[in-house]
Amino acid sequence: MDKTATESVTSRIELSTPGRGFTEITGKLRDSLRAGSVKNGLMHVFLRHTSASLLLTENADPDVRHDLENFISKLVPDGDPAHIHSAEGPDDMPAHIRSVLTSSELSLPIRDGRLALGTWQGVYLWEHRHRPHRRILDITILGH
Repeated sequence: MDKTATESVTSRIELSTPGRGFTEITGKLRDSLRAGSVKNGLMHVFLRHTSASLLLTENADPDVRHDLENFISKLVPDGDPAHIHSAEGPDDMPAHIRSVLTSSELSLPIRDGRLALGTWQGVYLWEHRHRPHRRILDITILGH
């Protein structure tokens, strides 16, 4: 059993999205990790919005993200007349459904002071609205 003192570090990342699609945030998360001294532990990332999501996926081939967008667009099309909520346009309710079907938080392992991601893994903010938005991520790092 490791009896090393536990450290807790919190930070916030604010970023602008260009509209619907993926924004890689792996580098920003690595920067947040470097700001502290945790060598082994866990990074929790929480997205404070209901029309975008977080995703851990393939980062080498952009076709993967293209195929994900095509899949979810067929599953949850914009402008579906069955949606009552459309206060902000035809992509409003579909964006909320997309975020519920995906995730607004991720937990990532930290090993030897680095994010312990697989060779082809990257972390993305998946914007579900068509127009650009300002998004906020709360980061909590726990470890020693």
